[in-house]
Amino acid sequence: MSSQREIFFSNLAQTSPAPLALEIVKADGVYLYDASGKTYFDLISGISVSSVGHRHPKVIEAIKGQMDNYLHLMVYGEYIQSPQVKFAELLTQHLPKNLSSVFFTGSGSEATEGAMKLAKRFTGRTGIVSFSNAYHGSTQGALSIAGNEELKNSFRPLLPGIKILSFNSSEDLDQIDSQTACVIVEPIQGEAGVIVPENNFLKHLRTRCDETGALLVFDEIQTAFGRTGKLFAFEHYDVIPDIILLGKALGGGMPSGAFISSKEIMQALTYNPVLGHITTFGGHPLCCAAGNAAMIALLNEKLMEGVKQKEECFRKNLVHSSIKNIRGKGLFLALEFENEKLNREIVALCIEKGVIVDWFLFAPHFMRIAPPLTITEAQIETACKLISESINQLTHI
Repeated sequence: MSSQREIFFSNLAQTSPAPLALEIVKADGVYLYDASGKTYFDLISGISVSSVGHRHPKVIEAIKGQMDNYLHLMVYGEYIQSPQVKFAELLTQHLPKNLSSVFFTGSGSEATEGAMKLAKRFTGRTGIVSFSNAYHGSTQGALSIAGNEELKNSFRPLLPGIKILSFNSSEDLDQIDSQTACVIVEPIQGEAGVIVPENNFLKHLRTRCDETGALLVFDEIQTAFGRTGKLFAFEHYDVIPDIILLGKALGGGMPSGAFISSKEIMQALTYNPVLGHITTFGGHPLCCAAGNAAMIALLNEKLMEGVKQKEECFRKNLVHSSIKNIRGKGLFLALEFENEKLNREIVALCIEKGVIVDWFLFAPHFMRIAPPLTITEAQIETACKLISESINQLTHI
């Protein structure tokens, strides 16, 4: 009989020549456990997904409760389903008034696609602006607005009418014009290695969109739900988008995405043609029940209140001559090393020592640190000690 590992490599499509191939059999809080019984600190939260920790009791309770009622019933938007209604109400209660209409999707990439269609339909324009080193998903439309040519070149031709500007360059914003349907931006760039906006860049961007009539779309797929210390990253910068994209932590560990806008804008997908955007599994009742429970836990347990202090704990415990820089905000951090080779070697040794960290898609010499918000300072100190040991071992310090 074939082993799980053999079946994994034989029957599951591979996304890289060297997947981690850890055989995880259980997860709880900030820990993962493999088939041999080894314990790992999960310092990347499944790439910013498990923000309230793996298998939060309230999330599990909500999933089990919904299972007793129903699973999939109908494509999104046709039936009144309690988990969707409750979750949409909770989300919009914590968003500005213009973000009042929720379209649930199955993933963040699908949320990006939906927002691109919505902006074109509402404005009657075709141009879309995004930024260098941006990542908004891997589907054809989302890939078209990615800010990395190496990722895109093998899949051309992609969508026409895309402009890629420089993030944090207010001078570039003049290229947003009367043909621009929308500008899609991460308020804090993720796969670029956690780059925060500078010099009121987002405010300048909001002003330019207002001047030209382009819709401003914030991709908060990685940054929402407390990751940066606020419920949504845009709250740090006093800039409100016309559309917000959500995913990853939205589902509390279940697959979920959403794009949210005003009722006026969102109705552009309702007519001419009818069913302008549809999805079979978006707003799945289990996913909505889980996401609703996760968000309530995030708020009730005041998990965001400790994020800044935990960021400082990481910074205090990760002081090393080989770490050139630590950038980011909250529990969304990037450690810079001299080159990609060294970073990948450190990442691999950390995992061997029981600390799961990662690199960034467009900044492979940076190490990703984005643990569950439930992580304690004692756990941070222990994990940082193991990271430091790994660095010392490879740099012979």
